[in-house]
Amino acid sequence: MPATIVDEPLGVHFIFVDGTDWTIRLAGLPNPQLARDLAVGLAANAHPHGGIKRRGTANGYGIAARRMVHALSKDGFSGPASELTRGVLMRFWMAGNHTRERNTRQLLKDLDLTTGCLRPDVRAYLDGEPVQARPVLTTYKAYTDAEWERLETTCRHAVDESYARYKLAIQSDKWGSDPLLTDREDAEEDIAWLMLRRGPLTYSAYLDYFRARTGEKRGMRKTFSTTGCSAAQQVRDDLFPSRPIMAAYKALLGVYCGVVPDGIADLGVGDVEWAGDAMILLSYVKGRTARESSVLTGPAVRLLEQWLDHSSTLRRFADDSLREELWIGTTEHKADAARDHVKGAHRRKFVEQSGLVDDQGRKFCIHGGRIRHTYDERLARRGWTGRALIDPNHSARTEGDHYATPTDPDQLDDIDSIINDGQADILRKALPPVVLTSERAAQFAADFPDEVRRLGLDTAAIAELVGGERDVFTAACTDQLAGVHGPVGKPCPARPWVCLLCPLAVFLPRHASNLLRLDAFFGRQFQQMTTDHYLRVFGPYAHRLTHDILPKFSTEAKAKGALDVAGDDSEIPLRPEEATR
Repeated sequence: MPATIVDEPLGVHFIFVDGTDWTIRLAGLPNPQLARDLAVGLAANAHPHGGIKRRGTANGYGIAARRMVHALSKDGFSGPASELTRGVLMRFWMAGNHTRERNTRQLLKDLDLTTGCLRPDVRAYLDGEPVQARPVLTTYKAYTDAEWERLETTCRHAVDESYARYKLAIQSDKWGSDPLLTDREDAEEDIAWLMLRRGPLTYSAYLDYFRARTGEKRGMRKTFSTTGCSAAQQVRDDLFPSRPIMAAYKALLGVYCGVVPDGIADLGVGDVEWAGDAMILLSYVKGRTARESSVLTGPAVRLLEQWLDHSSTLRRFADDSLREELWIGTTEHKADAARDHVKGAHRRKFVEQSGLVDDQGRKFCIHGGRIRHTYDERLARRGWTGRALIDPNHSARTEGDHYATPTDPDQLDDIDSIINDGQADILRKALPPVVLTSERAAQFAADFPDEVRRLGLDTAAIAELVGGERDVFTAACTDQLAGVHGPVGKPCPARPWVCLLCPLAVFLPRHASNLLRLDAFFGRQFQQMTTDHYLRVFGPYAHRLTHDILPKFSTEAKAKGALDVAGDDSEIPLRPEEATR
């Protein structure tokens, strides 16, 4: 099971899709009955039945559950979820925020779906409108040109300086040696010699090396000096990248290519795929979308090359679970390799160390969304229009909320009209095609009364439709001036294959030859296009033709039509750019 309830102490144990696990603690709360009920809802919300796929999401729901128990207990509620009333829930939600209400609503819905324990009026209330309105998202503000240049220059200087010190430090094998033999505890070249063989060491661990080798007592130190402590720390920082330096690399990667790895889950060394000698294909997965990839620019490629080399020594001493992580750095106190979990803290520390400030002289805020937005805005200034979405990792809704949220009432009306038109178009395409045989054509009005009403046909129109007066290349069109694919009152400009999904098309036996010609055209396009490209351009039309239209024709009609198919583009009215090779 992806989630199980642990009764002693109370909690919910999750096993996520990436193989990791996590336990949400619900023990010690003032209302154990309600906590146990919310634990049931929390477990039921695990993927694949619910939306909890990752540790961060699970923690959000766990925090909401704990706060709900505390808040309701403070207000005097001490019973199980089955005793909750609408008034109790309304008071709790009105005192909170939208996120807390959304999470606790979902937990109660999942609890009721599993046990059916909630009161009927509460169950109906959960399906109603939220008490707290969803917060209005503001668009990211791009960095100014001066801030952008300052960010790039500061990060570039920091990573290059750190990398230069690293290249110098790894040469210690040439002039350094075992400090036990030289008896130079404070010599940086000897400390580097030792760390290249034993990994990153604190000064305390460095002195433990002497005690272990010389047999001194555990409570005694051979020597201790401020100089030696500073030397050990400096050598460790030179040989192994710290997490603030790692944050500088990541910010600079975003500046160079717009891909901000802070928002990308589980980026590993294996996701960096070389495509030739000077090109990298970066593959990554974000929690709300499928697998994405991006071809990196030249500066980004060189930066990743530098990072992989810079972190290679630390990677040799990292645990097996960390060795394939792309972004790892040394911790400050334990001096071992670690992931970049607390991203904001490391960015802030880098800003403090580098003295980076914004245009107002305040500490610079390195934000992944602003980096991505600024990168795309600068591309747009140069007339770039090569991407349909600003961020391929976002859904269309998130994209609109972050970058194209309308604020004017007229804009909102226009957006609503576009949405309504799109929804209507989807509904029209979902309608099954109208395919008639010769025998049924004469009885069209009697056999298909619903279709006749939908198409708005009268007796004269039906006669023209069946008689061939309204034929286009692929079908008989009930109204070419309807404006489904173009301006109302103008002849339809749609390409021949668009008729396959058009709700105004009626397919008759005399169209079998052209439908088979179109089927052969799809086959030629499939041979010369990539699968992904073909599915986006012709996939829906080819599926409708082969699965919904042609199977309804008789074998005789298809055999007769196949005799007229020559199998080349001359049979179909195509534009030059649509022709096959």
